[in-house]
Amino acid sequence: MKSDRLLSILLLLQTRTRVPAAELAKRLEVSVRTIYRDVESLSASGVPVYAERGRHGGIALLPGFRTDVTGLTADEARALFVLAAPGTHSALGLEGALGSALRKVMAALPAPHRPAAEATSRRILVDPVRWLSTPAPAPAVDVEDLHTAVLTDRRLRLRYRHGGQSDPRTYTVDPYGLVAKAGVWYLVADRRGRPQLFRADRVAAMTLTDAPVRRRAGVELADAWDVLRRGVEQRPAELVVTAHVRRSRLDMFLRMVGPQLTGPPSDGDPATVELALPEARSARALLAFGPDVEVLSPQAVREDLAQLAAAVVAQYAPVAGATRPGRAGEGGRPATGPAPSS
Repeated sequence: MKSDRLLSILLLLQTRTRVPAAELAKRLEVSVRTIYRDVESLSASGVPVYAERGRHGGIALLPGFRTDVTGLTADEARALFVLAAPGTHSALGLEGALGSALRKVMAALPAPHRPAAEATSRRILVDPVRWLSTPAPAPAVDVEDLHTAVLTDRRLRLRYRHGGQSDPRTYTVDPYGLVAKAGVWYLVADRRGRPQLFRADRVAAMTLTDAPVRRRAGVELADAWDVLRRGVEQRPAELVVTAHVRRSRLDMFLRMVGPQLTGPPSDGDPATVELALPEARSARALLAFGPDVEVLSPQAVREDLAQLAAAVVAQYAPVAGATRPGRAGEGGRPATGPAPSS
């Protein structure tokens, strides 16, 4: 455990000029005192590492010291720290670099470990796209261009179209980075000092400004994303809906609406569930389950679903004088339905 931690500290210090001891302790899940003991161990083994105390202090390596046994290029090293999904690397222009990097890692492995590593690469596949999701439209700005712009550490000017709006608006933002969430790319950035999400497929145009980025002190991409993610997932619901779900359809029901449940479903058949929805109209999606799901309350939601279901029935009701589908070649036999009015 200690040797793994020492190697982790060394690799972290090589990627950063100086890292506060408290940050190292948090990332490695140990105490600050343990970090200082590890620094002493590294120094005793010949690694030129030192600690600087004070407000702007931290742990650092002497300039120019590197340890590199893999021969990885910059793009290959970046590729290894991206979620291992083919679509993710392709969007960033790193698919070729990923294959090259993995070949180098395979060559560096001890011979006894190579068969297991090769079997894992053939038996495990990561697909980031959710079931039954519609393909995201091609963005006007390539994700690879956004990725390159984020790495320049300069402010971005975006022409961005919000959902439900036809005309884009202009925003000047301070980017933290990109996040791939269930197959959808998001730009995480500060706008006027506050974090905000921008879907990549809604960016109509992007301009790189000459101004340096202005990120909040001590805030990293993971921190900004966590705040925005919780804001979406923990958004207060306007409405609690109670429903019955047939046990035979419960698994599919939970896969589709699981994040909206307020608690586990009850035992028995049908199971009773409670959903937290933003508005009454959101319950209309439950009609996709037909008679396998029945809303019990509120009454206003039941009435809205009944009206919508009646409208659908009326739309597909037989029309007087119409022929049955597929029977036109048999004399155009009229469909069963109400007699035509006189």
